[in-house]
Amino acid sequence: MPVEHAYDTRGITMFGIVRPCTHRLGERFKTEWMAHLCGLCLALRGDHGQFARIVTNYDGLLVSVLTEAQSGPAASGRRTAGPCPLRGMRTATVAEGEGARLAAAVSLVLASAKVRDHVADRDGLLARAPIALAARRVARGWDRAGARTGASLGFDTAVLVDAVDRQAGIETLAGPGTPVLVVTEPTETATAAAFAHTATLAARPGNAPALAEAGRYFGRLAHLLDAVEDQARDAAAGAWNPLTATGTSRAEARRLCDDALHGIRLALREAEFTDAGLAHRLLVHELRTSVDRAFGTASCAHTVTDSAGQGGFGPPPIGFGPPPPPQKPRRDLLSGCAVALGLFCTCQLCCTDHEGPWSREKKDAWCDNCDCGGCDCGGCDCGCGDCCCCPCDGC
Repeated sequence: MPVEHAYDTRGITMFGIVRPCTHRLGERFKTEWMAHLCGLCLALRGDHGQFARIVTNYDGLLVSVLTEAQSGPAASGRRTAGPCPLRGMRTATVAEGEGARLAAAVSLVLASAKVRDHVADRDGLLARAPIALAARRVARGWDRAGARTGASLGFDTAVLVDAVDRQAGIETLAGPGTPVLVVTEPTETATAAAFAHTATLAARPGNAPALAEAGRYFGRLAHLLDAVEDQARDAAAGAWNPLTATGTSRAEARRLCDDALHGIRLALREAEFTDAGLAHRLLVHELRTSVDRAFGTASCAHTVTDSAGQGGFGPPPIGFGPPPPPQKPRRDLLSGCAVALGLFCTCQLCCTDHEGPWSREKKDAWCDNCDCGGCDCGGCDCGCGDCCCCPCDGC
């Protein structure tokens, strides 16, 4: 039976490659990370209404993190937010300002692309014309809202829309022997533009080329890791997958991911930061953990060393672990949204282990999310100087 080609926005939407563990973050970085996560959520609500908060995602907040890393928290802004169910009805200091608003604009535009993708594929209830029409209206509204916010910040979201539009044509032409990086290029272009614009917001234009390079590699990782994690499920469902379609092996995908990790690390060294601590922790250490998680390896990002002893980017391991266990079928877009809203309103995302709204995979509560196996990393050995500390600091 031929494999159905579904327009693939998996990487472009940036929904959750970086999922940090509180044990590795330590108290300082955990507090900062939650400030940016809540800041993105509140920026979406403030500019675009309550429903827009559903597009809050882990990876979108990197835009806010990078802006503050260059300008400093005093320049980017902090405020005390009121009680929220996701924080157990506690107040919190949250990030605000242009970085959070740019993260919101990017998240809206790319979430809109995801909705249009589901409508085009007639997923679940979206096969019904009235529901598909409503979903298209929501997507158009998010497109316009994201474009307005982007324009107010000097960022043209057309580069994101163009990347999404080009993705379908590229995938249609891709086949065995096509380099998989041809398929990831639109994702790389979109994230490069978003990362580079943080330099403009932070009044550090000299950082733009380095951050564009970091964004390009991050987009590559986002697309490849989603493809790796979804490959078995896509095969079972007869859905299009970039690795399967291009004949790219898992070993080659791992090599490309390791190269991207190294590229991000080098690019960040070229940029000037006021405080690079959280950005470094997320884009160097946590990304390495994300790669290990996707490929089923369990090595700690802080104990893998290269030939120079600087850590983090040695040769990929020989084995990639057993195949993942069978998974429950994914929920369609609207069913997943309903479940997500229920989890938000009942605090289960924050306080209890739960089932992913769309993936139906087991997820840890945000407040105690941990996949590091405890505090046995042995300290930071990445050669990054004073920009990060022991990963277990604060445990």
